[in-house]
Amino acid sequence: MSMNTRRSGILLHPTSLPGPHGIGDLGPAAYRFVDCLVRGGQTLWQVLPLGPTGYGNSPYMCLSAFAGNPLLINLELVAEEGLLTRDEIQATPRLPAHSVDYGRVQALKRSLLAAAYNRFTADPEHQQHERYASFCHVHTPWLQTYALFMALKEAHENRVWTEWEPGAAHRDPSALEAWQSRLEQEIGLHKYMQFLFFEQWTALKNYCHRHGVSIIGDLPLYVAYDSAEVWSRPDLFHLDPHGRPPVIAGVPPDYFSSTGQRWGNPIYRWTRMAESGYAWWIERFRLNLTLFDILRIDHFRGFEAYWEVPAEEETAANGRWVKGPGQELFKAVQAALGPIQVIAEDLGVITPEVDALRDALGFPGMRILQMAFGNDPKAAEYRPHNHIQRSVVYTATHDHNTSVGWFTSDPGTQSTQSREEIEAERRYVLDYLGTNGREIHWDLIRLALGSVAATAVFPLQDVLGLGTQARMNLPGSASGNWEWRFTFEQLTSGTLTRLRRETEIFERI
Repeated sequence: MSMNTRRSGILLHPTSLPGPHGIGDLGPAAYRFVDCLVRGGQTLWQVLPLGPTGYGNSPYMCLSAFAGNPLLINLELVAEEGLLTRDEIQATPRLPAHSVDYGRVQALKRSLLAAAYNRFTADPEHQQHERYASFCHVHTPWLQTYALFMALKEAHENRVWTEWEPGAAHRDPSALEAWQSRLEQEIGLHKYMQFLFFEQWTALKNYCHRHGVSIIGDLPLYVAYDSAEVWSRPDLFHLDPHGRPPVIAGVPPDYFSSTGQRWGNPIYRWTRMAESGYAWWIERFRLNLTLFDILRIDHFRGFEAYWEVPAEEETAANGRWVKGPGQELFKAVQAALGPIQVIAEDLGVITPEVDALRDALGFPGMRILQMAFGNDPKAAEYRPHNHIQRSVVYTATHDHNTSVGWFTSDPGTQSTQSREEIEAERRYVLDYLGTNGREIHWDLIRLALGSVAATAVFPLQDVLGLGTQARMNLPGSASGNWEWRFTFEQLTSGTLTRLRRETEIFERI
């Protein structure tokens, strides 16, 4: 389907799905959600990065740029193949229905998946073996390295890789050979969990396609410092002889933070990547394009120029802009893989050069309605009467408050704007929409659907009309993020009927 076709969809990370095991997963609830999308007239499902999360549980700080998150594996589907029993699954402790307790979920799923792996290896005739061998062959470029990294990390009490014993940390061949022999069982378990994840995700993606739903995935520009990629390919990153980054990634002061955002990711050595024809990036795109139909590239502006911060700085305010690879990288990717469907996340400090790169590549940018009514220089561009067809309009993203929370929260909680600015913004919103604001979430969804932008997306929290307590992430905060979950009782038939009718009115079905 062309990026110029009018369509719309919902942003919901799979961890937010309902389910009995403390976290959303790729089982029955995910299929039921796809059915809800269809009933509501939606043809897009947008998710956040699906990788295995580390400290802080952020999907934007994954332990691998290639692997999937084992916490998303559905246990019932494993039981259907005879590797877990119903009694084992039902004996699990009751976990919260409206939030994710990552520590408890990790312990529960790791224990049961280890039991499943033991039964798999003990039965050489099991039906999964042929599929597992095929999976390992297809994913050879990254799978063994990832599994070894994870096994080593666990053997070192989950410490960052620079704190491992030197032979493992610096990949001494004889040390790695000894570790691989010692950790053979643990390495096998991590490979097996990846097999389960990819099988379950592929089946879900195929179900989406059979029901006319395409998936928008999220590809972050950077990878986490504590990741299999930085450990195994330090030559691709700016690191000192001890493996530590002298400079790190972030963004200067913007809408979200008055001191910028100090992300901490290592910076790529773009000249080294160019020497191989961007082979690492081609493989990363190749894998992601098997998982998703459309890629939202997070922090797209970093391909034109990125904000480099000295690692010793406490905030991101004192950094500098450094030129990125520009069109050269995307030309290499498309030469290898053919045309790709991309949404360029172009929020933050955007220059004419970034706009020119996005437009030269033919990628749509993003228009955020929550950012359309203030006095920020970009606000006018986000107002619907200034939208263009080649763009994607959002009521909000995972980094924003919910629309109800944004409109009703105490101005004192929004640090980058004064009380007077926020009150003026709210008056403008009401005047612009011609509304009393009682159903501000539906007002904004309708505004997005009516935009000339070819694609419209809204978080499920906005469809449900939820407040700040349902926010997914607060940039710059270290705890309480990525935990929100919903229940199907909240997503009523009336809500889906209304959403479908609004979508039909604006010809997005």
